[in-house]
Amino acid sequence: MTIKVGLIGCGGITGTHIRGYLRIPEQVKVAAVSDVVTANAEKRAQEVGGAEIFSDYNEMLAKADIDAVDICLPHHLHKDAIVAAANAKKHILCEKPLCLTVQEAEAVQQAVSQNGVTLMCAHNQLTMPPVARVKQMIQEGTFGKVYELRTTDSFFNKFDPKNMGWRAQRAMIGGGELIDTGYHPTYLLLYLASSEPVEVTAMLSKHRLEFMDGEDSAQVLVRFADGSVGNIVTSWAYVPASITEKFSLVAEKGSAYSYGSDLFYKLNGEEEQKIELSSVDTFAEEIKDFVTCLQEGRRPVNTEVEGTNVLKVILGAYKSVEEKRTISLADMA
Repeated sequence: MTIKVGLIGCGGITGTHIRGYLRIPEQVKVAAVSDVVTANAEKRAQEVGGAEIFSDYNEMLAKADIDAVDICLPHHLHKDAIVAAANAKKHILCEKPLCLTVQEAEAVQQAVSQNGVTLMCAHNQLTMPPVARVKQMIQEGTFGKVYELRTTDSFFNKFDPKNMGWRAQRAMIGGGELIDTGYHPTYLLLYLASSEPVEVTAMLSKHRLEFMDGEDSAQVLVRFADGSVGNIVTSWAYVPASITEKFSLVAEKGSAYSYGSDLFYKLNGEEEQKIELSSVDTFAEEIKDFVTCLQEGRRPVNTEVEGTNVLKVILGAYKSVEEKRTISLADMA
């Protein structure tokens, strides 16, 4: 069965999603596109080889012959689009973050559950081969009890007041860098952890992008129910040191880290091992997984449940900074 998809939002990130759809034409077709900017919608329709064009996604949901939608809107518009798509009985792929508040997340979960549709959060970095391999090793008990984890995502962002757009405004982005790029190492940390997050402590910084409402850098500590501790490091302010890993862990029986597309691990008393893995187009792999989940009736790894947990960690981090204390995630409501 070929899955027919409608794009909601045709901005910059949509191009990487289209690349994924075009790789698997036997499985999926982008049949409709919607954007309030007509030129953006026309451009995307042309890129997919022709698609029905709408200026209002509600009209697209009502009229287009589609099975699913791919939401690529600014953060503050996610919740309404998800709920509308779920109520129209369409399956959903939504760019990060899921939404901006716990109340919005509850509305999303209710709409998805009531309508029996599948929602997949666009957590593309989970498709990186080192992530899949180390997750398997953790589950197999290779490292024993995991003590600490660290995930990172930092780069020198060339944003300035002229080109940053909605991301410079806290009301639209939902905070600052942490809820945008920092969302990636947050979901990666929670994926690799073997337990539920229970406490969050954070420090936010504005090292360089002074014109932003929110932070340009963040460090977050997360305590999990099993006693393990996670550290998130993320920034738009700087190029990280060349030795900075994508993720690392220390555990009862050894340690591991990812550098580039390779995975390194060392068990106690043994020499360090290197597993060479091929790099992949993570967005294309994400798109393929979404389409395959729909065709097979399989639950995505990262649904609205996982998306809500990620959101709670980030919102807990913001609350930690505001109140200058450690936040219990059980109190995030």
